[in-house]
Amino acid sequence: MVKRYVNRKGLSYQEIKLDEQPERQAEAQSLSGALTVPVTVVTKEDDSREVIVGYNLRQLAPAIA
Repeated sequence: MVKRYVNRKGLSYQEIKLDEQPERQAEAQSLSGALTVPVTVVTKEDDSREVIVGYNLRQLAPAIA
């Protein structure tokens, strides 16, 4: 759902599949504080980051606006 939403907005992103890169699981957990996927990290122009756990449109929409 996150990928579909971001694609409809025409934004580029990097997808990391934890089943293919299990070494990145600790990073995802550290960023999100949870074992839930997806974890979406939005990097702003000022290099600040917003972390969104799951498909949370209330957080995702303003983060990528």
